[in-house]
Amino acid sequence: MKTHKILLTGAGGQIGIELTARLREKYGRDAVLATDVQVSPVLEADGPFELLNVTDGAALEALFARFKPTQVYHLASLLSATSERKPQLAWEVNVNGLLLVLEACKVHRARLFWPSSIAVFGPNTPRIMTPQRTVIDPSTIYGIGKLTGERWCAYYKAKHGLDVRSLRYPGLISYAAFPGGGTTDYAVDIFFQAVQQGTYTCYLGPDTALPMMYMDDAIRGTLELMEAPVDALKTEEGYNFAALSFTPAELARAIQAQMPGFAMDYRLDERQAIADSWPASIDDREARSEWGWKPKFDLPAIVSTMLEGVSRKLAAEAR
Repeated sequence: MKTHKILLTGAGGQIGIELTARLREKYGRDAVLATDVQVSPVLEADGPFELLNVTDGAALEALFARFKPTQVYHLASLLSATSERKPQLAWEVNVNGLLLVLEACKVHRARLFWPSSIAVFGPNTPRIMTPQRTVIDPSTIYGIGKLTGERWCAYYKAKHGLDVRSLRYPGLISYAAFPGGGTTDYAVDIFFQAVQQGTYTCYLGPDTALPMMYMDDAIRGTLELMEAPVDALKTEEGYNFAALSFTPAELARAIQAQMPGFAMDYRLDERQAIADSWPASIDDREARSEWGWKPKFDLPAIVSTMLEGVSRKLAAEAR
């Protein structure tokens, strides 16, 4: 039986906390090393954890040489809204950091997962059921970085035979971590505000449809992709990856169905322009046909799970 040694970068973020937990459950706590640029008490308490800045090539190489990972989940990234405010830092972390990780994985022959995003698409991309291969003209720093990353991953795969796998994540919904600066994070923050205040002021317009996914589905899909036979994977770039699409108004109504007193108003900010450049829905037939992807959570299930989970989290924080 093959021994797995798994390294995660950016493990303290929205995806990383839950993915680390799932990987430790699957492969054992000592087989999964979580790293982040800042200390994470949650990750430290549950298994091996180290500080790591992915833009420090020497530190990254030293860690690879010592730990000898067989799989790497490179999650370290600045999200969309933060990237617009700090474009040079976003490029350094999101692109240059990826290049360092790609090179380390090439040298040490580790399978790599790197998350792409629906942000690779742009204002001239078909917005409804955006196909896998289409016009890709991102207009945001985050999207430009993701498109560049997809091409670098494809290059390392073709030139060096590196096993790189990637998903174009939609907006992800989870209560494990607080919102972290993404355009789709309204769909997380709304639950925290609903439980705490019973109201929410949304920075996107009521009819702004975006692709979304519950985190459990995203984690399961990520692991299914990483476990798929390499010869089944025919798609060179990041896979389109979808579950459902909804608008802020539709989400508010779904919350009101389970929390009748909830109210929402709108105060749009710069994230509206970012959302307007992204797809409203995604065609992910390649993921479904090549490695069997299928989501499980619909909107009512997401709402009930989030309201319950956020309530527990806030109660625990208050103790």
